[in-house]
Amino acid sequence: MRIISGFAGGRRLRAPTGNKTRPTSDRVREALFSILGTPPEACRVLDLFAGSGGLGLEALSRGAARAVFVDQDKDAGLVLRHNIKEVGVGDASEIHQTEALRALSKFERAGRSFHWIFIDPPYATDLAEQALEAIGNSTLLCDAEEEGVVVVEHDKRSAPGDAYGCLIKTDTRRYGDTSVSFYERKSA
Repeated sequence: MRIISGFAGGRRLRAPTGNKTRPTSDRVREALFSILGTPPEACRVLDLFAGSGGLGLEALSRGAARAVFVDQDKDAGLVLRHNIKEVGVGDASEIHQTEALRALSKFERAGRSFHWIFIDPPYATDLAEQALEAIGNSTLLCDAEEEGVVVVEHDKRSAPGDAYGCLIKTDTRRYGDTSVSFYERKSA
């Protein structure tokens, strides 16, 4: 696993050992960021179920201003801290070692919002739907004018729904057994 592009392009990333995490493949990350394009100005990224932090670190390497990483797993947190240090983005990174839904509630109460939100939970759970529901009923995602996008990585056989609160699915792409769905805020 490596950073695909940007100032840290080519840098290798560590992944947690065992099968508790499933890092996003280089192929999927490359396709995903090709679709997203250049981060909006002062882009704030939320990487839920961050694992090794590959999605948030890729966004930082490509020009995002800040990345917030959330993962409750202790081993993932250690690897994530190492990867942030290796990429040299400690000043632009924030780690929350807690459960994702608890973090979303905390960020909502603090009035935080993000341009890009990545959701990559374990496939055999309903955590993606729970996170989408929480985000769709909050102000955590910037609106379409500010280029707010939620990206969900999921198994091709279990796609999340088409709408959650203010979120509407705009696209789904398939890469082997992995699919990636994109959500934006509904227009007013």
